[in-house]
Amino acid sequence: MSSSAILADAEAVVRRAWADYLVAVNSADAGSGLDAERRSVRVLVEMSAHVSTNRVFRVGFDDGSAVVAKVSSYGSYFLFAEDHDRLARCSSLLRHGRWAGFLADVLVVGKRPYTWYDGRCWCAFYTEVERGESLPRVLSAADIESLAKEIARFHHSCEEIASALPPVSNSVKGDAIHLLDQLTSPFASRNFDLPPEDIGVLARYTHDLLLHLESMHYDEWQKIPILVDWNLGNFSVSRSNDDMRLFSRWDYDWFRIESRLLDFYFLSRVSSSTGDRTSFTYSPHTLTEPRFLDFVRAYHAVNPLTSRDVEFLPYAYRIFILNYVIREGARFFRDDLCAQFRRDAAHGWLDASTRLDLKPLLAIVDA
Repeated sequence: MSSSAILADAEAVVRRAWADYLVAVNSADAGSGLDAERRSVRVLVEMSAHVSTNRVFRVGFDDGSAVVAKVSSYGSYFLFAEDHDRLARCSSLLRHGRWAGFLADVLVVGKRPYTWYDGRCWCAFYTEVERGESLPRVLSAADIESLAKEIARFHHSCEEIASALPPVSNSVKGDAIHLLDQLTSPFASRNFDLPPEDIGVLARYTHDLLLHLESMHYDEWQKIPILVDWNLGNFSVSRSNDDMRLFSRWDYDWFRIESRLLDFYFLSRVSSSTGDRTSFTYSPHTLTEPRFLDFVRAYHAVNPLTSRDVEFLPYAYRIFILNYVIREGARFFRDDLCAQFRRDAAHGWLDASTRLDLKPLLAIVDA
């Protein structure tokens, strides 16, 4: 059954999940002296972006309060549950410093994140974070500099807490190995709905990526919590005089514990005058635009990068394309977008990433 068919009754799933949450949380809190959770669902308002197969709702209760619910069948429930455990730990570890309140909290039962699962789809609830100002589609030079410095500070804080997080089950290397197995299957053309010549292109790039990860000893690189999808609709900012700060962040679909460099492609799109929202494309051209050079320059001044980091950016981009567009695209994107993106990846995006001129970026970090 397709993800869209499974999620057609998403509102019913939210209501069943909330009823189950009430039982679980009140049982866990029995005898603790805490007031029982009694809120009942009054209204569900869909907030889904309608780009992915996920369904997101604002759940309004009879007392006027609200939470956010996400219903999904994308990927694996077990990785979903694991990610939410790590997210909850991140939020807790960041709570007492600069980033208090930045991440939406996952509702918990007995100090563990609550997730609902019926074997087909799953649901989690989040506190409703206060939203500040949305950035404009095209950022000013001052906003690019401020955003870069804020991301650099956030990455630094994530570096400080990374060692306190348990290991995770997935990795970009494991994802690439799995994808290569899929692409070399005799049924690959049918499974990906692409002609054999396109499958061959994708298999070659996946194999080359794995060779590069092995040659550079990627397993030994520092891994931190990252959010990957920094599109403009996923975070808000605050302003005080000429100072802009990250204010709140939501949407954790692509949360991972990996190299910070996997965040940079979406940050290049946000910095660009042609990337994020202007046209729906995942072209790599934004990684070498002058506005992204300004972003990297400001980021580097706060949280230094190395030439090795810059040289890895095309591979970080390919990781995004090969994993989220090719391997998981059918589960995440709408069918029409998935087909378009896969064709574009095989016919141009990946090849374009091999021809990026990194010299201006290298000049910044080598200065």
